[in-house]
Amino acid sequence: MALSQLKSTQKPSGGKYKKARKKRLCELGRVPSFTKLGTKRITVIRGRSENLKFRLLSADTANVFSSKEKKYVQAKIKTITGNPANRHFVRRNIMTKGAIIETDIGKARITSRPGQDGTVNAVLIA
Repeated sequence: MALSQLKSTQKPSGGKYKKARKKRLCELGRVPSFTKLGTKRITVIRGRSENLKFRLLSADTANVFSSKEKKYVQAKIKTITGNPANRHFVRRNIMTKGAIIETDIGKARITSRPGQDGTVNAVLIA
């Protein structure tokens, strides 16, 4: 079954909207990638107008920005310690934007979207 990003057919009152047309290919959704902790694996997805989206399936390093030194350092990810998106993602070692990771150089918060950007960028937390 295809995942659709169409407007709901259900009205707030409980009634139904009249069906205007069929589903379109441009309204197709995808299953989330759920970037995990492990050796680096990337898949490439072709978007609209031959745009490419790099989906990160798993990663073991992150580009960590140190605000004191004002530079990026590539650090090895040890574990995921917190995730505001879903508390169960911590147990499954799933990385999303905003997740807190433990690295070699300290704790960091992920600022990129690994499932859509193809990289893990993070900022050191004090």
